[in-house]
Amino acid sequence: MRLSASSKKLADAFPPIVVGVLILASWEACCRVFAVPSYLVPAPSAIVQSFLAGAPVLMHSLFFTLRVTFIALGLSITIGTAIAFLFVQSPIIERSFFPYAVILQVTPIVAIAPLIIILVKDTQGALVICSTIIAIFPIISNTTVGLRTIDAGHRDLFAINHASRLQDLIYLRIPSALPYFFAGLRISSGLALIGAVVAEFVAGTGGQNTGLAYQILQSGYQLDIPRMFAALFLITLAGIALFMIVVILTKLALGSWHDSAVEREI
Repeated sequence: MRLSASSKKLADAFPPIVVGVLILASWEACCRVFAVPSYLVPAPSAIVQSFLAGAPVLMHSLFFTLRVTFIALGLSITIGTAIAFLFVQSPIIERSFFPYAVILQVTPIVAIAPLIIILVKDTQGALVICSTIIAIFPIISNTTVGLRTIDAGHRDLFAINHASRLQDLIYLRIPSALPYFFAGLRISSGLALIGAVVAEFVAGTGGQNTGLAYQILQSGYQLDIPRMFAALFLITLAGIALFMIVVILTKLALGSWHDSAVEREI
């Protein structure tokens, strides 16, 4: 029996929704039955009430965090793809500079964030730099692999027809690299959000331009745990939304021709 596209999407979405509802219902029931204090583990109903009470401030903080995330993600895509294109031009260039990209990846951001915040006077700029450092490596690594992973038959065909270096890049290497690029983008989208939150934890900024990390810190100091959970759930929802946006972009770019994104009927 074959399912239509809409039925398949509904069938795919139904199990995780049911699991989520059951988890929330069990959480609420346990908090009520065992009378768990809200300053330890708040019930979902208490989290919703706290969110509604502080929605304007929390949403403003969410927009600040997302602004940093999107700027960092844009810089990661631009700089990361440019570096990947540079790497495939010469093996010597890749061998010379790729270890430094690895160093950026393995260096804990909490160790270098204070130095970046000191050197960069603008707080938002420092947060963007920290987030970009975390998010850029998957773009560089995956795009470089994609630009090098091309079909041997296609490569020989381009060589036989005396394709120029530019034609080889545009019509052969870039289409071959797109699935790898979007796979890296899925990882980088989440890392950019994590980087923005972690960097703000380290910065400990306050005032009007503050993200969700500051709201979590303030809630912890004030023992307002329901508000802390509300901020955490907003971060989680933002991460899920970013992932879904990348999935949609992947299907738009690859859905008509690449096996990794083509939907097949069951």
